[in-house]
Formats: sequence, structure tokens, C-alpha cells
Amino acid sequence: MFGLAQGVLAVQVALVVGGFAYAALADWRVREVTDRLWQFLGLAGVALGAVLLAPGGAIPLAFWFLVGAFALEHMFPWSLGPRFERYEDLLDLGIYVGVIVVVLGAIARVGIGPTAVPAEVIAVLVSVVLARVLFEVGILYGGADAKGLMIAGVLLPLFSTPLLPSPAAVAPLLAVLPFSLNLLVDAALLSVAIPLGIAVVNVSRGDLHGWAGFTGYQIPVRELPKRYVWLRDPTFGDARTQEESVETSAEDRARREKIAEELTRKGVQRVWVTPQVPYLVVLAAGAVAALVAGNLLFDLFALV
Repeated sequence: MFGLAQGVLAVQVALVVGGFAYAALADWRVREVTDRLWQFLGLAGVALGAVLLAPGGAIPLAFWFLVGAFALEHMFPWSLGPRFERYEDLLDLGIYVGVIVVVLGAIARVGIGPTAVPAEVIAVLVSVVLARVLFEVGILYGGADAKGLMIAGVLLPLFSTPLLPSPAAVAPLLAVLPFSLNLLVDAALLSVAIPLGIAVVNVSRGDLHGWAGFTGYQIPVRELPKRYVWLRDPTFGDARTQEESVETSAEDRARREKIAEELTRKGVQRVWVTPQVPYLVVLAAGAVAALVAGNLLFDLFALV
């Protein structure tokens, strides 16, 4: 029988798939994702989660709205104004500490459960903190990547029923691990396909030169302004330095146009580049993999 819970789950899954597909396409085409997407998905996720947790009473709902607001705070720009701008980081830290202390204190007092602190609340809290930590240490470089991971946690805090049956040893883990963590693990594993794909392209061109053939390929200099790529020539900085030196896709294109002009003056006709593959594309693939097969890493371990 298709009840309320199944209906809400179907909507949640559809929003995850559709939202990440839209974000990945936008990031691929223009290297920008509007905050309105994350705001809509976040608000929808909080509303859908409230529907599922409402039967548990006021306590689960209160904590759900707390962590929901905690996640949404990252999706809506806010400022204390020029006068108090220096206190914004301190306030941000205070919000994190406050939410974590309140949730942990509630767990110690009333426990975890449908009428206490729901497991979904813990999953959202872990998703937000994980995304923020990965962003701060530079593993998730783009703000959209971190926001996407947070929103995945709000839309689907937990997901223990992937389309394909999971190994018996894996099923209990899927029941307690945040969906966002499974998504991230799957995305990391699937990202291996990027260097392999580059190598296949180079082999097809007869242009594979050792390990460098797994990270880049050659293109005509005249195409440099049209391609979302990082130049491999150290004269213009390594890929990470190039990435940190531009703020928008327009600035990136202007930089590539300037480099192409300089290379043309020097008589250079072809240049080695590394493709700028938006990590949101990889995260979208990870989301689909997590919905279809759960946690690929655990699945692999279970098969060994």
C-alpha cells in the first residue's frame, strides 16, 4: 500500500535527483548555481521532514526545525552590516556551538527516538557540520558543493532502501549513516572515472604521455578561451593557484583569453590543459549511486 510515508519519500528522492541534475547542468554550462535552487530545495526538505516527524509530537518537530534552520542559514545571505562585520565569524561559530550543544544535551536528557531526538535530526546535523568542515579545509572548494551536500542531508537525512539490494552486512550501516555521507563516499569513488576518461581520450589520439596523460590533454591555443580548463604550463601557475585567483566564470574566461593572446604571440599552437570538471557533477553522480546502490565502498568490502 502506498501510504503517506512512501509518498513523501518519493517526493524527497525526486527532489534530490532533479535538484542535483539541475545544479550539475548549470555548473557544467556556466560554472554558477543560483542560491534560489538550494533555498527552494532546503525549504521543501524541511517541510517534508516535518510531515514525517509530526506524529512523534512537539519534541521531534522542535529539534527538526532547529537543525532545518541551521542548514537553511547557509542558503540565505545575511550580514550584521559594516559596523559589526567583524563579529560575523564569531556569531557563525556561536551558532554552530549552540546547535551542537543543544542537540547533544537533548540526546543525553531524552534520548534518541521518534518521540525524542529523531535520528533524522542527528543526520542533518552531521551533514551540515561535515560539509562545512570539508569546505573550510578545501576538499569541497566551491560553496555550491558544500550547500549541495547540506541540502542532500535535509532532503534525505537517512536512506536505507537503495534500489538494488544491499549485502546483509551493509544494510544495518545504511540504516544509521547519513545519506549525505553515502553520497560523498560514492562521489569520491566515481571521481576515479575522470582521470580514466582523460586517459582514454589521449589513447584515442595517440597522445598518452605517462601519468600526465591521466590529468590533461592538448588543445589548440585558439580554443583556450572557449574551454573550461586550467592551463598546465607552470608559467601561468598550477591548477589550484589558477582556481583560487578567479571569482567568477567571466573572470576565468577573461584570464584564458589573455593567456591565449600571449601564447599566440609566442607562436605556440597547442597547449596542455586540465579540464575543469565541476565537483557538483560528481556529487550528482554520487547521489544517484547512493540511491541505487547505497554505499559503494561498503558494497565493495562486502564482496571481498
